[in-house]
Amino acid sequence: MKKHNFYAGPSILPDYTIKKTAEAVLDLNGIGLSILEISHRGKDFMAIIEEAESLFKELLAIPEGYSVLFLGGGASLQFAMLPYNLLNTKAAYLNTGEWATKAIKEAKFFGDVTVVASSEDRNFNYIPTGYTIPADADYFHITTNNTIYGTEILEDIQSPVPLVADMSSDVLSRPLDISKYALIYGGAQKNLAPAGLTFVIIRQDILGKVSRPIPTMLNYKTHIDKGSMFNTPPCLPIFSALQTLKWIKDMGGVAAMQKKNIEKANLLYHEIDRNKLFKGTVEKKDRSLMNICFVMNEEYKELEKEFLDFATAEGMIGIKGHRSVGGFRASTYNALPKESVEALVAVMKEFESRKI
Repeated sequence: MKKHNFYAGPSILPDYTIKKTAEAVLDLNGIGLSILEISHRGKDFMAIIEEAESLFKELLAIPEGYSVLFLGGGASLQFAMLPYNLLNTKAAYLNTGEWATKAIKEAKFFGDVTVVASSEDRNFNYIPTGYTIPADADYFHITTNNTIYGTEILEDIQSPVPLVADMSSDVLSRPLDISKYALIYGGAQKNLAPAGLTFVIIRQDILGKVSRPIPTMLNYKTHIDKGSMFNTPPCLPIFSALQTLKWIKDMGGVAAMQKKNIEKANLLYHEIDRNKLFKGTVEKKDRSLMNICFVMNEEYKELEKEFLDFATAEGMIGIKGHRSVGGFRASTYNALPKESVEALVAVMKEFESRKI
């Protein structure tokens, strides 16, 4: 039976990426050595990281004046590294979920933090609007996609101060106007590569404005100056990321990814709204294209475990909702084929026919 991978992260990767990575683990490009055992400063790996940086810039149309970094530590390290480098007196944050909450907590170690708006009052089931970004903030931070709650900011925000975005789970899923952002970061394990890699897209002119000394390893300038090679980078995930970037380009680029993602999301949201057993959990205008969350309607709540068991037996893997919200979550990242969404919809319809 075919397995349909809806895990939220680490999550589905393109078959192309998995195949090429497996081949490279055995023998990288016919050199007789594994990607796991070559020097990160040798010509074979240098070609990989340079191509990955170049392709990242091409796919997202990253303008001059920006650097692309490949680091370790995950988005969680960026929660602290970001304010260490950028927060001189005050930063502004939009609180739309658990990861935004954690980013706010870390930023408070480095200066004043203004939370301009929060959707915590309704369990983060919407994206706040109508807030004011302080003009004297050093930067404004948003989390574009909320994997746990299933909301997403689907358009680039206009900000009077440098805009910073955690795009861990929706990077490369839609075109961006990079010029609107001062810094974009994220863990790669949700839409790009295996766990262990962090990407940072940074406009170089925002650096050097804080008064505090910054430890070498936590200083963005260190990694810009050394081309992400100050210390040994996560070589295998970078190789895998390159394969995913190649796959995205071959599939038609980021605009093509967006079109496919909209088709997949619309298909599943339509069934959630139609099916008598289920209901969505977030405001329709803020529904994520990456993490689709839903629950049983109240009168069928007792069927939740039964449906999960039924769907799992039919090959639907990873659809259990996050432990903090329950219900179900189908992550529909770039690499998930439309056929998997169609299979989940068929399972939902079949379960409904058995119970109603």
